[in-house]
This record gives sequence, C-alpha cells and structure tokens, in this order.
Amino acid sequence: MKLQLTKPLCFFDLETTGTDISKDRIVEIAILKLHPNGTQEKMEKRINPEIQIPFEVSQIHGITNEMVANSPTFKEESHKIYSFIKGCDLAGYNSDRFDIPLLVEELLRAEVSFNFNNIKTVDVQTIFHKMEARTLTAALRFYCDEELSDAHSAQADAKATHDVLLAQLDRYDDLEPNVDFLNNFSKRKKTADFAGFLVFDKSNEMCFGFGKHKGKKIKDILEKEPGYFGWVLNADFPRYTKKILTEVRLQSMNTKD
Repeated sequence: MKLQLTKPLCFFDLETTGTDISKDRIVEIAILKLHPNGTQEKMEKRINPEIQIPFEVSQIHGITNEMVANSPTFKEESHKIYSFIKGCDLAGYNSDRFDIPLLVEELLRAEVSFNFNNIKTVDVQTIFHKMEARTLTAALRFYCDEELSDAHSAQADAKATHDVLLAQLDRYDDLEPNVDFLNNFSKRKKTADFAGFLVFDKSNEMCFGFGKHKGKKIKDILEKEPGYFGWVLNADFPRYTKKILTEVRLQSMNTKD
C-alpha cells in the first residue's frame, strides 16, 4: 500500500555515543526522504561527536573513534541536515523517545534556529509493539520476510524502517496510509517536549511527566514552588525541555505584567 503524503516524510536513524539524550552525541545519521510523488532522496553522514565513543557502544554499531576522527562535527553539518528535513514530517524506529529528542539536542547545541511545532511524527516501533511487540530485526523478518544483515548501520536501519511501515500498511486494514493517522496511532502520549518530561493531560494542560510533581500542572507549580523551575534548569535535563519551561515561565511573567 502506498503512503498518502501531503508533504515529504523523512525516515531517519541515528547511531550515537550512548543513550543519554542530554549528554550523548550523534556519530552517524541517515535519512531517507520520501516525497508525495513517490520519489526518494537520501542523506548519510558520519559525524565526529567530539567526545569518546565507549568501546561497548562501538561493538554495537561498529563505528570507532578512529573512524570518525576526521569527520565533520555536527555543528559543521547541522545547517545541511536541518535544511534536508525542514518542512518534512519525521518517521523512525523508537524515534519519538530517542532519535528525535537527541537530534533536537544536537540542533540546539549547534545553535540552529529550527521549528518543529507543526511536524507530525510516526514511530514505527510503537505501531509494531501495539500490533506484534518485537525488535526492528524481527519486524523486518515478520512483515517483509527479510533478514536485517547490516543491523545498526544507520542507512540499513532507516531503509528497514521504511520497508516495515509499508508492509504494516499492507497487513493491517485499520491503519490509514497517511501521516496524520499514523502520527496519532504511533504516539504513546502527547508531550510538550520531545523527551517526554513535559506532558499534556486530558484537558490539554501542560504537566510535569516526572519526579515529585508528576501529573501536576506546570503553571500551578510555577506559582506555588518557583524554585523547582530553577532546579530543573540547572539539572541534567535536555536543552529542549529547559527551553519549553523557560518559555512557559516567560509567558507567565508577561501575563502578570
């Protein structure tokens, strides 16, 4: 079944130095851009993360410190990468919880002015887990009867994610082949930031999604315990989470004025 697109959809995958969104860095990014007319574009870049890739991580994706020593930094490639995905929706495997939040951190670190407010995201892992609950390798085997021989290669994983989604659309009649539906279906919860620390409740009020104030409205905590905001801003949270909280606080101050 062909995807019904109103704008390009970028399937992307990251290989990184680890899994900490606020600290770890990208070492490889691959993007497969699918246009509404069916044409495709690809981008693949090795990145010098400017920090060490732990040995055990290199054992997973095969990228060593020596292999990226002479590669450009993310900041040097950031405008090209953002220009490639600008105006597109995003799709990936576990992308809502990892790839997109980490990409946003890198863009902020590189001081790229970006706007993801109107993008739709499709997390193929969430669709898979709702339907079958497996890994990407098993998903490719299950849906496409293929083996992922080059797992943890960013380009191979991005291509596998693309293939799995198309196969999911063919298999499940209740999946609609458009990004609006897939965005809603593949989301676990509605978040204000990409890392899931700030969430929306049923009345669409922004709340904390963690810690002692989990589930409480941010505007209420701002009024009752302003020092909590200072703690979050000085703690080891993602830059984008801090950016959203800062905007909320500024809006509150302007309202009072």
